[in-house]
Amino acid sequence: SHSYWLGHIQSLLYCSENNQIGTFSEELHSCGCQFEHSPCQLPPPCTVGEGSACAACASDNHTRCGSCNPGFALMQGACRPMVADSTENYLGFETDLQDLELGYLLQRADRRLEVHAIFISNDMRLNSWFDPSWRKRMLLTLKSNKYKTNMVHMLLGISLQVCLTKNSTLEPALTLYINPFGGSHSESWYIPVNEIGFPDWKATKLDLPFECYNWTLTLGNKWKTFFETIHIYLRSRIKTQDGANDSVYYEPAEMTDPAQSLGYMKINSIQVFGYSMHFDPEAIRDLILQLDYPYTQGSQDTAILQLLEIRDRVNRLSPPGQQKMDLFACLLRHRLKLTPSEVVRIFASLQAFTARLPNSVDYETTKLCS
Repeated sequence: SHSYWLGHIQSLLYCSENNQIGTFSEELHSCGCQFEHSPCQLPPPCTVGEGSACAACASDNHTRCGSCNPGFALMQGACRPMVADSTENYLGFETDLQDLELGYLLQRADRRLEVHAIFISNDMRLNSWFDPSWRKRMLLTLKSNKYKTNMVHMLLGISLQVCLTKNSTLEPALTLYINPFGGSHSESWYIPVNEIGFPDWKATKLDLPFECYNWTLTLGNKWKTFFETIHIYLRSRIKTQDGANDSVYYEPAEMTDPAQSLGYMKINSIQVFGYSMHFDPEAIRDLILQLDYPYTQGSQDTAILQLLEIRDRVNRLSPPGQQKMDLFACLLRHRLKLTPSEVVRIFASLQAFTARLPNSVDYETTKLCS
């Protein structure tokens, strides 16, 4: 019969090692040998079919896969699901703390969550009184490009201890811009405080001789984001009983009558809450190199999948809005020191790859570090 001759030929082809002929099983795709200590199994051909089976065997070696079905990537002669390996070797994301634990520690301003950022300001000094009539500028920066190249940092909250002279009619109005991975001020994004469901500042009265408050903005796990530098703009607004004039800012063109002084202000301390994560720029550079110089086609696909996973997880931590911000490009530009043309080339490779995937849907991003 046809099946007899097919089995006989397969046994001759794949079960004739060591001068003995075994029996080939189509179902098991392997040989049954007469003597266990002397195997008869030869390398069988690749399995062609649907799913994780090969679409075709390799032309130069019939035991290895040459191409895969949709949804699977060729890796070292075999088809594997198109799911990226863990990115933790390249870039950490998670903390072991859950929402409730994190909220409790942030509420207590636990020092274990404090990130020690460098304070820089030409307009004022900490713990010194100043006239709050004019806008003050401050920076809190980590200078990771210089000092902590193997770390990236996550922002969970910020707290300022602000004091006013007695009978002052002002209160601080704070505006924050976040620079995720370094670069210029123009590559920072505005924190939409009390907008689009974003949290608002909370003021807590302190038991100190002056009118002192802790002004705290808590992001937590829900709104956490990467940060390298925080740009703080401090203005003053007139306090009202009903809160109706919260948007009335006090920045007079001139103040000639000392009797109309609205008081002085000082900032005793600024705390940044968050955590630092593992970051391996050389390992990510190796992934990028495989886009141009792959060891095998499978290793190139794996590198692209991992870069896509890193890109999506980084961009997921962009601020709320109609479109995600392209924070991944900022990571490439400022932490890997890539040129704009190199970034464009990487994005073109990722886009071409996703276009080949079944049911792929890419998303538009707002450029921040172009």
